[in-house]
Amino acid sequence: MPARSKKQQKAAGAALAAKRGEMPRSRLRGASRDMAQSMTEQELRDLAHTKRKSLPTRSRTS
Repeated sequence: MPARSKKQQKAAGAALAAKRGEMPRSRLRGASRDMAQSMTEQELRDLAHTKRKSLPTRSRTS
């Protein structure tokens, strides 16, 4: 599942770093904290490794 926005991709990267122990979980805020708790490392990796070039800054919600 690719990321839908640059912010989602960045949050997934932070959550992945915390899940791997490269960053303390206490530094996570908002969406990245929720992602770290609810998603597997593989799901986070898929989101974090999305190419950013074609992504919007923020995803639009209807």
